[in-house]
Amino acid sequence: MNAPPDEPGSARLEPAAAAAPAAAAAAAPAAGAGASRPWLRDVGALAGALALVAFVGWFASGSADTSRVVPPLANANAQGVAARSAGAGGSETAVFAGGCFWGVQGVFQHIHGVRNAVSGYAGGEQGTAVYDKVGRGDTGHAEAVQVTFDPQQVSYERLLQVFFSVVHDPTQLDRQGPDFGPQYRSAIFPQDDEQARLARAYIAQLGAAKVFGAPIVTTIEPGKAFFAAEDYHQDFLVRHPDHPYIVVHDLPKVAALQRQFPGLYRAEPATVSEAKGRGAAGS
Repeated sequence: MNAPPDEPGSARLEPAAAAAPAAAAAAAPAAGAGASRPWLRDVGALAGALALVAFVGWFASGSADTSRVVPPLANANAQGVAARSAGAGGSETAVFAGGCFWGVQGVFQHIHGVRNAVSGYAGGEQGTAVYDKVGRGDTGHAEAVQVTFDPQQVSYERLLQVFFSVVHDPTQLDRQGPDFGPQYRSAIFPQDDEQARLARAYIAQLGAAKVFGAPIVTTIEPGKAFFAAEDYHQDFLVRHPDHPYIVVHDLPKVAALQRQFPGLYRAEPATVSEAKGRGAAGS
């Protein structure tokens, strides 16, 4: 993904985005050369077209709808309400990483019972929890989303089911779709021992049932702090629904959530800006 050009952090498309115009420029003949060598002009046009096709193909790679409804965690409450409860008005948090956090956040924001979903970084140190540094792939961080939810309305088990069904492909190692690197890995950052136990049990269940056509590579990384991402990344899908990356890669995930989990889907997303407004009103 890449941020809008007027905002910092536009690094997501730089390898291929730079390659396409560079290839086209290299293929273009020098001024006047086409007049004496018409075939050079034709070769240059063909090379430029091939470069453009290659770029479009890269950008759209992984855009096919790979969602599926995976079975729920065995013995989980059929209504998706956890046996444990934070009490009336209480909330719990969960942290998931499944590629570009724009789409991960966008899906969780549309789930009933989710009060907030914040894009950020998990797995590394606070000093490197910055988009430009995380994008290097050597900080230990993954792009992640911290989900605050009401366990009376939606359980952690149900969030796990959505995570493995529509949020991402858990068989892709250190990548999701067109995005490559350990910062795009599939990971769960449990907030307590019970979340870790449930995540391990669920991965084992799905693996034993061979739900996916390849091994699940999702890592479980307890004890890792979460750091919120820059403001321009928050609510990105809501604020930029026409952004090409969102249209190709992320809106299909939200549509899959609505189609496959109609009882969980909420049309109005739970946004970070709304949660901040509630916090300011309550302060």
